[in-house]
Amino acid sequence: MTDQRAKIDWRNGVPIAAAFDDPYYSLDDGVAETTHVFLGGNELPARFGGDFHVAELGFGTGLNFLVTWAAWEAAGAAGTLHFTSFEAFPMALADMRNALAQFPQLQSYSDSLLAVWGLQEGPVAIAPRVTLHVVTGDARETVPLWVGRADAWYLDGFSPAKNPELWEPGLLSDVGAHTKPDGTAATYSAAGHIRRALQDAGFTVTRTTGFGRKRHMTAARMADAE
Repeated sequence: MTDQRAKIDWRNGVPIAAAFDDPYYSLDDGVAETTHVFLGGNELPARFGGDFHVAELGFGTGLNFLVTWAAWEAAGAAGTLHFTSFEAFPMALADMRNALAQFPQLQSYSDSLLAVWGLQEGPVAIAPRVTLHVVTGDARETVPLWVGRADAWYLDGFSPAKNPELWEPGLLSDVGAHTKPDGTAATYSAAGHIRRALQDAGFTVTRTTGFGRKRHMTAARMADAE
């Protein structure tokens, strides 16, 4: 892991990124938010199976990964779940432990993540048929170098107004280039410039119902192979 660690403030047990003044997950219910936005927005777990690859902008606390892993196991999906996340400011182990303690329903998954966090670079076989790879560094540099392609993308940077780097058209174009035919992407944001950038990247974009206090979110699908 890089030494460039996330600086954290806390609000009622929820970690806040000091650099962006934005929470890592919903102040109301982080698991429900992930389930609605990222699983629901990518039509998961219905699409699980085979060598299924989820990619993500912004690993944060790891909550999206843990909820996805739990859903994969609950679905009894055959094959292997690969989860690749691009994170510029990895969270310190103690901060991650404190953040994930808010979700006792995920404790067995959290314990497995915490046991390997920061110990090695590259993919980690965190469980049978589940592989995690957190790529550290600026996603604008690391995503173009990635050799993989995702079945589903979680676009989970901090607010576009506070963290515009993770929402730049060039990066979203690279997301499109690293998406399989008929692959999908989802984000809590419904900002017009993000939807337009995803369209320019080759996705068909839909504005749909958001989570909690957010009226709308964005779901996107790449064209199928001809």
